[in-house]
Amino acid sequence: MSRNEIFNEAGAPPEMPRQSESQLFSELGFDIPVETVPLPSLGKAYPEEHPLHGAQSVDIRAMTAREEDILTSRALLKSGNMISELIRSCLTNKRVDPDSLLSGDRNAILTAIRITGYGAEYSVNTTCPKCETTQVHTCNLTDLPIRSLDADPVAPGTNQFETIMPVTGKKVIIKFGTGYDEKEAQVTADRKKKQGFNVETSVTDNLFRSIVSIGGNTDGAFIRKFISNMPARDSLAVRNFVSLNEPSVLMVSDFTCTHCDHEEVLSLPIGTSFLWPTS
Repeated sequence: MSRNEIFNEAGAPPEMPRQSESQLFSELGFDIPVETVPLPSLGKAYPEEHPLHGAQSVDIRAMTAREEDILTSRALLKSGNMISELIRSCLTNKRVDPDSLLSGDRNAILTAIRITGYGAEYSVNTTCPKCETTQVHTCNLTDLPIRSLDADPVAPGTNQFETIMPVTGKKVIIKFGTGYDEKEAQVTADRKKKQGFNVETSVTDNLFRSIVSIGGNTDGAFIRKFISNMPARDSLAVRNFVSLNEPSVLMVSDFTCTHCDHEEVLSLPIGTSFLWPTS
């Protein structure tokens, strides 16, 4: 079975091909490559019973037309399960629940799947902030930097991390988002839209999904009330802790304007061409 490495990282020892894959090779005359994807979390936030506990990488099977069927499924798109099913289909270890993965690990796997399916070149339309010239910026997805998890959880194998809020001085336990949290966020947004709820609550909603306990209190009603009334500096501190420490693939690329030569680091949007490139 052929094997490549995404993001130029060393991978785990190769797995033996499944019998069905061997049969496919015999019938079709080619094998589906397996890629090794480094996990930004390093497996540090998964419990011992999780298949990726302590794992620094995971193997995926290269994207095929079968996965394109998943991407075109209106039912999966409507239900919000498309990305999870795409990841599930490509993971070689079928014991891994994609929704249980940290969002950063999901992003790393999703990026790797895209590379295996359509290549590493990714083009986006952008406007130079200096001269305002609109142009196409092309980057190589294998060059995306990975922010690995440096912070240690409060206990080994837990998705719980500690920081102190600067104004109230209270200890807060924070978790990083998972696939389950992404689904919950979508359900909440859809429900508020149907109810005609026009007040923007993304800051407090995200804080509530991130915070496990405040000053040792884990009661959800208490946490939500505290969040609604917490000093802005404490809110900022929690959000900064997440943004600076959450493991992930950083969707950024060095940009040089073709018109005025202005240089900066560009944040890459995830548009339709990410999973459905036109060429």
